[in-house]
Amino acid sequence: MTDDLDVLRYSAFAATPAGGNPAGVVLDAGGMTDERMQRIAADVGYSETAFIVGRAADAPVPRYRVRYWSPAAEVPFCGHATVATAVALAERDGVGDVVFDTDAGAVTLRSVADTGGRITVSFTSVEPQVRDLDASVLERLLRLLSIELADLDERFPPKEAFAGNWHPVITLRDRELFDQFRFSPADVAALMREQGWLGTVTVLHAVGPADFDARNLFPVGRITEDPATGSAAASVGAYLRDLGHQEHSVRIHQGAHVRRPSLLSVTIPPTGGVVVSGGAFRLS
Repeated sequence: MTDDLDVLRYSAFAATPAGGNPAGVVLDAGGMTDERMQRIAADVGYSETAFIVGRAADAPVPRYRVRYWSPAAEVPFCGHATVATAVALAERDGVGDVVFDTDAGAVTLRSVADTGGRITVSFTSVEPQVRDLDASVLERLLRLLSIELADLDERFPPKEAFAGNWHPVITLRDRELFDQFRFSPADVAALMREQGWLGTVTVLHAVGPADFDARNLFPVGRITEDPATGSAAASVGAYLRDLGHQEHSVRIHQGAHVRRPSLLSVTIPPTGGVVVSGGAFRLS
């Protein structure tokens, strides 16, 4: 039970009515203790629940302090819960621009509604970072995933990318291996905690220049595999920019392996934050 609090539930980035990534949203969490937010997130049971804990006074656009909790711990940023929260605010207050102050930094968002009233949100990530993935850490990660160095797509060397959370990003050449690799959640979670990877391990397969299939492993958050990961999509955009990838708009297809098809649209500007777009619909 989540006590008597009004917890909203949305599915973000859905590619089909049965798709997307569920997120909890608490629009008024002012004064709430860490212990209570953690308990609510665990009771909700989604990969993340977002809590609006304050609103800035006299800001030129609405500006909110937002925190994110998985069932296991607080995380600095969560893309799909950000989109869900922005949709919930747009439904309540109307579409427009807002800013979320997160533990990862300030995230700007814009919501728009189509003629049918469906709301789409675009958020601009914090300033991304990309760095080389230590060879010994990569070797350990690949071993845990039963993947060999020779299985990697040489066009997309492995890196660590940050756009709110640090994500290791590896890209596989073979579609069958991408679909079938298995791993021990406990062992991968231990490596993630050791490396400070509070987001997901991102595994990609390039379908075409502007389309990537993604599997995002999240055992550190007690979720074996995430259906849609906005922070990872932004990090993938930063990763591709760092590699000099020519496409400035890409689509991330995710969630098929957990039967929740999702689609995340990523715009990669020459500099600055990466833009991730998608919608969310109310579950209850």
